[in-house]
Amino acid sequence: MTVGDLAASDLASELRARGLREVDDSTLARALYSSDASLYRVIPQAVVKARHVEDLLAVHEASRALGVPITLRGAGTSIAGNAVGPGIVVDTRGFNRVLEIDPDARTARVEPGVVHADLQRAAAPYGLRFGPDPSTHTRCTIGGMIGNNACGSRALGYGRTVDNVEALDVVFGNGERTRLGQSHQSTGTEARLAEVAEGHLAHVRTEFGRFGRQVSGYSLEHLLPERRRVDRFLVGTEGSLATVLEATVRLVTDEPGRLLLVLGYPSMAEAADAVPALLAAAPGRLIACEGMDARIVELVRSKGSAVPELPKGGGWLFAEVAGADAREVTDRLAAVGGALATRLVTDAAEAAALWRIREDGAGLAGRSLETPAYSGWEDAAVPPEHLGAWLRDFDVLMGEFGLQGFPYGHFGDGCIHCRIDFPFEAGKPESAQLFREFMTACAHKLRDYRGTLSGEHGDGRVRGEMLQFMYDETSLDLFRQVKAVCDPENLMNPGIIAAPDGGPRNGAASITDDLRPVRPRAQPRAALRLIHDEGDLGAAVHRCTGVGKCVAPKTNGVMCPSYLATKDEKDSTRGRARVLQEALDGGLVKGLSDPAVGEALDLCLACKGCSSDCPSGVDMATYKSEALYQKHTVGKVRRPRSHFILGQLPKWARLAAPFAAVLNVLMKLPPFGALAKWMAGIDQRRSVPTFAATTLRSAAGSGPAAGTTGVVAPADETPDIWIWADSFTDHFFPRSGLAAIRYLEAQGLRVKVIQDDACCGLTWVTTGQLDKARTIVGRTVRTLAPYVASGVPVVGLEPSCTATLRSDALELSDAPEAQLVADGLLTFAELVTRLDLELPDLRGVEIVAQPHCHQSAVLGWNVDQRLLERAGATVTKVSGCCGLAGNFGVEQGHYEVSVAVAETHLLPAVRSQPDAVVLADGMSCRVQLDDLAHVPTMHLAELFASKIEG
Repeated sequence: MTVGDLAASDLASELRARGLREVDDSTLARALYSSDASLYRVIPQAVVKARHVEDLLAVHEASRALGVPITLRGAGTSIAGNAVGPGIVVDTRGFNRVLEIDPDARTARVEPGVVHADLQRAAAPYGLRFGPDPSTHTRCTIGGMIGNNACGSRALGYGRTVDNVEALDVVFGNGERTRLGQSHQSTGTEARLAEVAEGHLAHVRTEFGRFGRQVSGYSLEHLLPERRRVDRFLVGTEGSLATVLEATVRLVTDEPGRLLLVLGYPSMAEAADAVPALLAAAPGRLIACEGMDARIVELVRSKGSAVPELPKGGGWLFAEVAGADAREVTDRLAAVGGALATRLVTDAAEAAALWRIREDGAGLAGRSLETPAYSGWEDAAVPPEHLGAWLRDFDVLMGEFGLQGFPYGHFGDGCIHCRIDFPFEAGKPESAQLFREFMTACAHKLRDYRGTLSGEHGDGRVRGEMLQFMYDETSLDLFRQVKAVCDPENLMNPGIIAAPDGGPRNGAASITDDLRPVRPRAQPRAALRLIHDEGDLGAAVHRCTGVGKCVAPKTNGVMCPSYLATKDEKDSTRGRARVLQEALDGGLVKGLSDPAVGEALDLCLACKGCSSDCPSGVDMATYKSEALYQKHTVGKVRRPRSHFILGQLPKWARLAAPFAAVLNVLMKLPPFGALAKWMAGIDQRRSVPTFAATTLRSAAGSGPAAGTTGVVAPADETPDIWIWADSFTDHFFPRSGLAAIRYLEAQGLRVKVIQDDACCGLTWVTTGQLDKARTIVGRTVRTLAPYVASGVPVVGLEPSCTATLRSDALELSDAPEAQLVADGLLTFAELVTRLDLELPDLRGVEIVAQPHCHQSAVLGWNVDQRLLERAGATVTKVSGCCGLAGNFGVEQGHYEVSVAVAETHLLPAVRSQPDAVVLADGMSCRVQLDDLAHVPTMHLAELFASKIEG
């Protein structure tokens, strides 16, 4: 029986019958796991989530009994396509315990699903760390690192994964389970592997293990009698020979006093030329020596992100050293580096910011050119002494094929990464031919340097076929032999590296089969402009390359709050993007009205955190709005009640304003309140925000606002400041506006509230009611444009509304007024900063600040933080989302997730500082804190006004 003979539902039943509890053969699950971070799409028959050794053993038994292949998967960040497969895909992230840290032996015993960063946290109290640290360290698993022989930036100092493995508990594809390490009883499989090597000792000694980053194929040098370590031989075999059940890994001292020397060069090739001299000047002392192209850094700056000062150059080397004599070592490196200029970075925060740019290199490089730049070529390696020459040859090759890409990577190890603008065209498989030709040319050229096409990420589907150009027939036959010993039925990740019986391409998958970029793609007429993707929803959702920053189980950013709460792939930005890709590519998911799309998008909070945190620039909030529009407006699928009530909240608030006092009383009466919540689609456990008895426009339009000094500008006089009364401030939190007036008046400024009705349309946007949103936004920008154009500063107080006019309005309207308002509307903190107003004395004041998600993603909160710190406050900025996110957190079916999101960052921060002032400008954040923590909150304007007033 083969995977082609067994229906997905039958396979799932067979797996459940063997005791596997988390088996999913749904369209949604198969779509989620059809891709990793590579170019490839292979639909599995079923997905199994493993949480115990018994789960993995049961999957193996089922695989052999049914003849169905298995593919092991950690975080799914494989760039080579070695974490997708046609049979059973096993997600190991739930099998994730750190079993033991032995500080004396300096080892850790872990389950394969342990995330690298979690192992680092467990080892840190002992002053230890796991040495290798890939750029995906916040989410990649130790099992995945073992599968790929991952290296990362600091492999130069601490070694590759293979150098840090001490023992493995494995099950081979042939069913044999054993523990491998330096001291153990040899098993039958090990003995047969030894026999393979012993028949070709001279060949193995001369062709394998020639330099540190030769990781293509199988690392047969670990089978030599003088260095036999079958556990280490299995590292880098990409799950094609055995499955890791438990690993013992070496830990190293986390050296204090790290210094980062940045050396600038005219070009990346000249930076590469300097590497041998740096290595020779400080043998064994460089922890990292990374190359970074200036064009990638410029991309970060263009997004508005701060970049620490860098020395002159078109490319840089980041050289990291540690130890008591680190300063002396960096001086020596600077002297021999031949750089245009250097800078020694001693501030840990600045160094961390630079390393973050390097870690986000793959995602950033993918958006660095005018056309999409793809993974696939990366990541070739040569001995470091040849790196400069290879980079020049590589540049020539790209020119010959009419391609572009910006190189970066592990220059100290001779390994470079590069995203390249291959001319893939949707619906045209023939457009992949140039990709094949370029890869083949690179493979041939690398032989001149005795290099390898894979220096870190493994062969997978993208390089397995190329092994025939990298290795001779004897080596390829040895690959087939070890595959036959370990996995005689070719059930473990078939198509990766080799097959027992060889066949075309040595049994490796074709480089141009199963490519996602050449699949046919639907192009629905978008309601949004999708200005960063020329109106193409397909191009927009395909921004996601799968690098998976959104599936980090812990984060200091906003993205992705629902994944942090559920740890379910479907609730990640990547998962949603994959399902949307499938919906537009056709086949598995039947369009944007398919239930799989609805399920994937259901727990998206539309927080926009991904728009700033995702290195590929995915904006799932925008895509969700468009998908809802396509489903309900174009597809005529009936909308839920909440869209008509919560999705049009500003309209109902405006109509309710004259009856606010009565409605507030009625909502407190259980029968009336329960009925109203049911009609609106609100969870019964939620409170309903109180309507303001007097709106901001009413309070400010009938003379001096309550508590003001009376210097509000007369009706016929132009003020110094205009305040825009957004719907939420106007109808629910007018005290924020009144506080802003009091503070600004205390500075001697004349302030007026714009009396025109000017709603941003946010609730219509988030529920996909885009035709109405366009009408509302068009009217609002026409209303506000004259105020902005007058030169008088216009201030928005509700972050989500201000962010809507800065971002969503431009997606809905190409009117010049929309751009004018987006450019001119200020936040309260921006106004205070621009006018350099007097700050209150906040010395001794502890603040826990929850920036609204849209504030973090679109507006930025750095200006607010600088003001507070200049005023003397001690500020704890809360990471992540509050969990309410407009209508999301109050809707039926979302309560538990909303609370879980709040528990990831916000509620623990508030509990840990019970005496702190809780600062929250956003209405959602304030309502959530009132509902779940029962703590008072303040807008920044309220805080400033309270201190000015004494």
